[in-house]
Amino acid sequence: MTDEAAIWSVLKTVPDPEIPVVSVVDLGIVRGVEAGRVLITPTYSGCPATEVIERSIREALDAAGYRAIAVETVLAPPWTTDWISDSAREKLEAYGIAPPELAAAATCPRCGSTDTEQVSRFGSTPCKAQWRCRSCLEPFDRFKCH
Repeated sequence: MTDEAAIWSVLKTVPDPEIPVVSVVDLGIVRGVEAGRVLITPTYSGCPATEVIERSIREALDAAGYRAIAVETVLAPPWTTDWISDSAREKLEAYGIAPPELAAAATCPRCGSTDTEQVSRFGSTPCKAQWRCRSCLEPFDRFKCH
């Protein structure tokens, strides 16, 4: 019988390829560990990092001796920013990315100001938008809510 806690420990070491300060577990991409498989849901169905994430998980499981564990992508229910852990939100902010929030204005991860504006709906990756702080004048990404 496979130790689920040990598998979760392995998965917590797999960084997101686009935001290496958070793991795929921190982001809520890993949905579960059950019956010989790891279930993952990409941040959106067209995420270009999905294959890299699957491969990174596969490599981490293999290296830990879990070659028989399958990695399966599940699209329903769709991933939501609600699945991002509180610690991941803190890590994102420390890294310079505004975590997702429902407020109309983003909070600048550099100076904490909410005097910000969206520059483009499209940021450095499809799951982020480009924002600018009017106080410190720094640009930053904001994780899109969905």
